[in-house]
Amino acid sequence: MGIDYGSQRVGVAVTDEEKKYSFSRDFLINDKHLIQNILKFIKEENIIKIIIGYPTNLKSEKTKQTIEVEMFSKKLNDSITSNGLKAEIVYMDERFTSKIAEYNLFSSGLKKKKRQEKGLIDSISAQIILQDYLDKIKN
Repeated sequence: MGIDYGSQRVGVAVTDEEKKYSFSRDFLINDKHLIQNILKFIKEENIIKIIIGYPTNLKSEKTKQTIEVEMFSKKLNDSITSNGLKAEIVYMDERFTSKIAEYNLFSSGLKKKKRQEKGLIDSISAQIILQDYLDKIKN
């Protein structure tokens, strides 16, 4: 499972059974139900590994968003453990994934209004993060 964490929306992606390709899923709203929604998704999809986009600046230094992602990851990991689930959390560099997602949408031929949907960009960013991870472990 790939996650692009944001303060308002969380992009989600999954992989095929052979773990070769990632596919974007619908985004989740970042509200008080977020962790429960992710736990439900983990159970339904039999998720064993969660790849979370790790934001840093161009000098690879932590930012405010990095700290938010770390706090979210800890809360998610604690909830996974306390619910008797087993899903490992792994960080993956997410620099430029939103820009790549925006470019891919622009190149896709979708109408401008559809391309500007923030949730769609978040989900495609999660797909890119997950695919980068899959490609990395293949090599």
